[in-house]
Amino acid sequence: MLKKTFAGLLVAGTAWGLFSFTDGSERYFDIAKNLDIFATLFKEVNTYYVDDVAPSKLVRTGIDAMLKSLDPYTNYIPEDDIEDFRTMTTGQYGGIGALVGKRDGRTIISLPHEGSPAQKAGLIIGDEILKIDGVDLSAKADGDVSRLLKGQAGTVVKLEIKRFGVDKPMVVDVVRANIQINNVPYYGMVTPEIGYLQLSGFTVDAGQEVRRAVASLKEQGAKKVILDLRDNPGGLLNEAVNISNLFLPRGKDIVSTKSKVADWNKMYKALDEPLDVQMPLVVLTSTNSASAAEIVSGALQDYDRAVLVGERTFGKGLVQMTRPLSYNSQLKVTTAKYYIPSGRCIQAIDYAHRDADGSLHKTPDSLRVAFKTANGRVVYDGGGISPDLEVKEQPVPDIIRKLLSKNYIFDYATRFRAANASIPPAKEFRLSDAEYQKFVSYLNGKDISYSTDVEKALDNMIAKAKEDKHYEEVKTDIEQIRKKVATNKSNDLIRFKAEISELLEQEIVSRYYLQKGLVEATFNDDKNIMAAVEVLNNPTRYKTLLTTSVKR
Repeated sequence: MLKKTFAGLLVAGTAWGLFSFTDGSERYFDIAKNLDIFATLFKEVNTYYVDDVAPSKLVRTGIDAMLKSLDPYTNYIPEDDIEDFRTMTTGQYGGIGALVGKRDGRTIISLPHEGSPAQKAGLIIGDEILKIDGVDLSAKADGDVSRLLKGQAGTVVKLEIKRFGVDKPMVVDVVRANIQINNVPYYGMVTPEIGYLQLSGFTVDAGQEVRRAVASLKEQGAKKVILDLRDNPGGLLNEAVNISNLFLPRGKDIVSTKSKVADWNKMYKALDEPLDVQMPLVVLTSTNSASAAEIVSGALQDYDRAVLVGERTFGKGLVQMTRPLSYNSQLKVTTAKYYIPSGRCIQAIDYAHRDADGSLHKTPDSLRVAFKTANGRVVYDGGGISPDLEVKEQPVPDIIRKLLSKNYIFDYATRFRAANASIPPAKEFRLSDAEYQKFVSYLNGKDISYSTDVEKALDNMIAKAKEDKHYEEVKTDIEQIRKKVATNKSNDLIRFKAEISELLEQEIVSRYYLQKGLVEATFNDDKNIMAAVEVLNNPTRYKTLLTTSVKR
């Protein structure tokens, strides 16, 4: 206990020493005073609290709570998490090259990457990993599994696998490799003249990957391109600049950053010769397109270089950088806001101003400020990038939510793969009526019960009616409605056959063609891609959208 107390005093003394000989300003005194209070408080808790406390855990709780009061992007990264953070920024790690996660308590391979050690070792989607190097996974969390699978390239990891249709578990040796997660997991032709590429991240060399993909598409005959940024969370700012530069002339402003530290204010320009500044271009966006994805989509919109199709983006206009801390830890801290060429900042939430209860609010549409694109179109700040052509996501039916949450579609695709050695190419595969009926039969006896919004509203109505003592008066009417809803639910597998079939087709295709097949299976069903193709095939419509102001 004496050592712990001394450690607390040492922290307090160090904290005071950092600031006691500064310029004497009130701000520095306030910093030193509060650090001193924190250190002495920690010492008292550590010494006198009734039970033993874990110093690292207690301080980590304090650090996390402090940073949480700022914004969600300012985070403490301890030494143990540095490797995961490095993977996020570089896209590189040592491992088997497969997406693995928990499904109903089982550790399941959901997607081996093409050409990865996992695929080369014969692992397939749906395989359950029972043990890793003899360690039982039944009680292990996803993070534990990930750490067991990762390791130095060239080392062997021994997996005990249970596969559907195989009686006994089998042991598979997988040789780990240096895995590079591609920023462009797919590119290909949607039509003979329209190319498509999916950009899922902005790690190192994202710009080069996009350049190679577009160049390849042009060689395949592409005269127009769809750039899919949906659900792209962002990444490195300089890669966003590089990708914008592929479609914008050299010398154009791409994005500027404004910080409290004046030396960090900077304008990022297109420094290289572009790849193509004339090819018609559509960018797909969603509510989860954020940060660097918004720089690219915003810059291309501000210069009227591309038509944006989809949903308004997330609205993250904040820039982070990492700062080294002691003991090999780091701080990821928000240092600036970024502004796209029209001058607008698309940050949706002002984290500096909270209500008394700590709640936050997005900028209301009525307060969004108007700016202008190169063609004079009106666009707005303060809440993401609004698309030029909005395609709203349709609500997911309750029956589909249930089928997905119970993994029935995933598990049926695994069964299908075990029973069928091959299927037609991904773009051509369609689920027959007979096969859909087999899926319906597969569901017999399984839990597909769920409560619809109407049923939930009825329950609330009954509770309120009983509270007001009017239930007996409306009981018969409510029960009639409930019966009608129950009848409709029983027909949901028929009513939503088209939507369920689409998901089944995608899941089945992934079993044979992995990531590539998963994307190509959506070409005929994806409303955003279909809208993009329609716009690109209609030059008049394309031109009109680039001269029409964006809606709030």
